[in-house]
Parts: sequence; C-alpha cells; structure tokens
Amino acid sequence: MRKFLTGLCLLLLAGSVAAAEVERRTANDGQLIMEDIPPIPESLPATLSRYQSIRSARFAGWTKNSKNIFIKTRFGLVTQLHRVNKPAGARFQLTFGDEPVGEVLRQPSSNMLAMTRDEGGDEFDQIYLLNPEDGLIQLLSDGTALNNRMAWDRQGKRLAYRSTRRNGRSNDVWMQDVDSPQSAQIVVESKDGTLWKPVDFSRDGRMLLIQQFISVADSRIYIKDLRSGEMRLLAGDAENPASNIATGFDRKDETVLFVTNQREGAAELAKVNLSGEPVIEFVRSNANWDITQFVLSPDRKRGAFVANEAGISRLYLFDPARMNHRRVQNVPLGLISGLRFSPNSKKLGMTLNSSDSPSDAFVLTLGSRPLKAEKLTRWTFSEVGGLDTRKFSKPVPVQYPSIMEGREEPLQIPAFVYLPPGKGPFPVIIHAHGGPENQFRPRFNSDFQMWIDQLGAAVVAPNIRGSLGYGSLFITLDNGYKRESAIQDIGALLDWIAEQPQLDASRVAVVGASYGGYIALASAVHYSDRLKAAIDRVGISNFVTFLENTQDYRRELRRYEYGDERDPEMRAFLQRISPLNNVDKIKIPLFVQQGANDPIVPQSESDQMVKALRERGQTVWYMNALNEGHGYSRKENRDLYQQATFLFLKKFLIGEG
Repeated sequence: MRKFLTGLCLLLLAGSVAAAEVERRTANDGQLIMEDIPPIPESLPATLSRYQSIRSARFAGWTKNSKNIFIKTRFGLVTQLHRVNKPAGARFQLTFGDEPVGEVLRQPSSNMLAMTRDEGGDEFDQIYLLNPEDGLIQLLSDGTALNNRMAWDRQGKRLAYRSTRRNGRSNDVWMQDVDSPQSAQIVVESKDGTLWKPVDFSRDGRMLLIQQFISVADSRIYIKDLRSGEMRLLAGDAENPASNIATGFDRKDETVLFVTNQREGAAELAKVNLSGEPVIEFVRSNANWDITQFVLSPDRKRGAFVANEAGISRLYLFDPARMNHRRVQNVPLGLISGLRFSPNSKKLGMTLNSSDSPSDAFVLTLGSRPLKAEKLTRWTFSEVGGLDTRKFSKPVPVQYPSIMEGREEPLQIPAFVYLPPGKGPFPVIIHAHGGPENQFRPRFNSDFQMWIDQLGAAVVAPNIRGSLGYGSLFITLDNGYKRESAIQDIGALLDWIAEQPQLDASRVAVVGASYGGYIALASAVHYSDRLKAAIDRVGISNFVTFLENTQDYRRELRRYEYGDERDPEMRAFLQRISPLNNVDKIKIPLFVQQGANDPIVPQSESDQMVKALRERGQTVWYMNALNEGHGYSRKENRDLYQQATFLFLKKFLIGEG
C-alpha cells in the first residue's frame, strides 16, 4: 500500500509538472528528482567535497567481555555497524545492507545483537538478530509493521518492543522468546493511540517497566506483572500532566528510578517505591538544568546522567544506594549522548560531539566507588575532510526579546550565533529546528561551516517558544491556538538582527526541516518583505492535511501538540494559519526538499505547496528522493541536496550566480 501511494503521488506530480512546463531532471540512477534546479556546476562538488567527506562514529554498545565496543559509522553510502577492539583501533564492519542501521541492543547472555532498520526511509523498522562473528542475520519481527524501542530481559531470553502489528495504528508493547519468533504476543494494548514502549525487566523477569508517551509535557510510567497481568501506574496522571521518563529497577527491585519535572522546574532524578501506594522521592540537586539521559549499570550499583546546562552537556555519576551524584571533571565541552555501561559495570561508553568535532566514541573508566571516575579515553577519530576545525566559527549564546500576550515583560528567546571572520555586515541564515519541541544545541554542523566559509554568511539558530531545555512552561507556549506565537519569535529575531552592526538585515533567509520546514514556510508568509529566500525540508504546509495523512500510529501523538483537526473550531484555526492557505502572501523564492517514503510528513505536503506556488508564478526549486523518508540518509542524495542548497543560497541570498 505504501508503494502504491508513493506511485500515485508521483503520477499526480508528473501531471502538474507537465502542465507547468518545469525543467525536470533525475540523478542517482533515477532515484533523485530535481525540478527547476539548475545543473550543478562541475567545479562545485570539488569545492564542497571537504565538508561532504566528514564522517562521524556513534557509540552503539559493548561486547560481552567488556573489552570491545560497537559503533555506527559510514564508509560507503549509509551508516553500518562496526566493532572496534581498542582505542584508535581499526573499524571492523559487521553489517553490509543497503539500508542504515537503527537501534542496536546486545543480548545480555551473548554477543548477539538485536538491531533495527527500515526500507528506503519509510521508518517501518524491522527487528533482526545479528551474529557479529559470521554476519548472519535473522528476522525477528513480522516484516511489515513498525517494530522498535527494544528491551531485553536480564537472561537474554525474551525481547520486548513497541509494535503496530495489531492494526497498523496502535503503538502496543509486544514480547517474544528470541528463539521462537512465533511466540510474539501483546503485553499492553494502546487504546488511545499514544505511544507505549518497554523499558526494563526485573531480575526474575516477572515485572516489566513500561513507558507511556502522550506528549512532550505528559508521559507516564507503569509496571506490569507478566504472570498475573496486573498493571499499576507509578508516576504521572491526567489531572497533573508532567514528563516522567523511566530508567529502570534498582538493585533489589524495590524501587524504580526515573527523570521527572513534576515539581514544575527542570527535569530531575527521582525514585518511586513498588510496594504499597507509590511515594516519590526526589534526588537532592541544586542544578536548575534538565537531565537529558539517565542510565543504570547492569549490576545497578552505579548510574550516570547528562544535564543540559545552557546547551552544554555535563556528565554526572550517580550512586543509587545513597541517591547522590558527582560531576565528572575534564570532559570536553560538547554534547553527550548514547550512555551505556559495560557488562561488568566498570566502564561507561558514550558519544561526544562538539561545535568543532563530529561525533566520536569515548569510554570512561570507573573507579571502585560509584562516584569515582578515573580516565576518559577517545576510541574513534573521525575524518573531517582535511578541514582545520580550529578555524571553525564558535557559537555565541545570545538572547533577544519577543512579545508574550498577557505579560508586560518580554519573553527572552535563546539563540546561538555563528559569525564569519571580519566585521561584516554579513548575510544571515536563520536555522529553525524541528520537533517542534526539539532544542538547537551547538553540535558539529558541516552545513553551517560550509555556509560560513564558502558563502560568508552568518548563521543564527534560535530556540523559539516550544523548545526543550527552558522549563515546562516554555515548552507549552506554542501549543494549540498559540501556534503562531512561535512565528512571532522569528519576527522578533528579524528585529534583533536589524540592530546588530555585524549582520545585514537586508539579506536574510530561513532554513528548516520538518516542523522547522513549517517555520520556514510560515516565515515566508508573514515576513516576505524582510526575507530574501526560504528553504523547507519535509515541512508541514497544511496542518489539517498533515494530520489526516501522517501515518496512523503518529496521528494521536501529533494531535496533542497541534490540535485535533476533527474539532470544527480547531480545524478552522489550523486551516487559517496553514502556509498553503496563505500562499498568496509568499513573495520570495523557495526551495522544497522531500523524501517520497516519508511517513511523518508525507510527500503530499510538499507537492501541494509546490503546485500552489507555481500556479502563482513564484520561484520554487523542488527535490524529491524516491529512496528516502523524513530526511536524507544516503550520502549520494545528501551531497546533491547540499550542493543545490548552496546554489540556492548563493543566488537568492548572497545575490550571486
């Protein structure tokens, strides 16, 4: 059915293309369609090749003996799984498929690896069991539904996961004996369309910790007795919605540890008892910063968490017995993710990324006491295309004021500014993040450095209202009928840019992907008189058609954020603010990029926007990859998109070409 719908979209698009007499070309064996995009100059790939040759390596797990690590990296066209046996050692490739590897989770009793991958970016993940010694792969899931978010029991016999297998739209929790795929059965049925996933098994395998995700501001934790079928709510409720993210059972299976913002401040550590009525105990902390990841060691004697402190990751070790913690010193400034303890609980693996270094795998050797850290060692050294990263532009954090209805004091919007060398004034590229609840953080970004070095443009990345990292109130300031207040923050940013002597307010473009693509389109609607161009990657053009056509398993989750299009009043509001219904106000050139297999923001969102713009004689470049989904994961497609983006910005923002 998915392939049929994609083909139908292409036929409809082909008809509109013929009517509009657009210039249409294909590349990459016909998998990439480019419309009204001029040919790439022969010299441009060589100019940009250093930026496009940058690689990264993400920590993906440990071997059973705690001596070697698994990483995800790309040496061909897509990311594959590799093993590294020592710091700075060779990377031994373990998977060789045509699609990138997703989740990776080692079976506790062996070196066998459960992993996920989809087909052509359709995000219908399947679960496989990989033998890293001989490369043999066995399909564990049903082969058609969405299956991911895996959790092994402690013995490595059963695998629990989230799946839409029952009806294609419900995010249920399933479990199966790994040696008997036909044993798969539902553990929890999702009756409201929200997302349910397994988190952790108790030591004896009788209890399963389960996470329910309703929205970014409302998530709940349950425990299920797999023998009796009883399920109890441990944290969260409808009357007082809060974010509650489960981590796991303690050493004695007496409490569950989790991260919560129930006290309406930053997300903090807490635990809840399993006997009697649930009572929550919060961890003593003076830091008013969100905790973004929290993990426990296999023996449950240690923990580790990452705090997002003004966009920078700080690593802490945690003692579950005493409920205290200590910051790890001498960790390079940057963003930390992918925390995993070794099987012997004596090491902590992670991915570290900074503004001048792509993601690489690091290992922290631990001392004899839970809060003792000994040495941080870098295990991978990814290539940076011969670039001198010491000369990269460093992000500068700023804040600018924006109007907030019902409040006299302006709302301060955080942003990061990247400047080229010199005095300026520089043309400006505004980067709008997706989500909408994501948060821009100063990670390595080859596109930014390419634009700064080769176009002489400054980049400003705001965290407009609705972004994570600034408290539970800030994240809800764009919900429902408040959606366009986020667009006001872009207008306020344009005001701020006009006051900066180093920035050229007469040359500004907005670039965004997914929800950021909507921001780019909406900015073109509201601020065409103050912008030169906009780039929309897989963005929402009409909230009603988006909610009606996004995959069934996502629809309820998005209604909590954007509003329910079935309600007449909300439907009218969503139609009124949608860029597609205000296309007559767009007076600037647009570049629209899409993946034909996108289950999140379907191709129809881009097709209808491109068609409406062309009918009004507006300049619009369109790129559609037939073998991609929500973003481009294949290097050959990503390279051409980056080159075309460079041409677009050079022509319409810089005014050259």
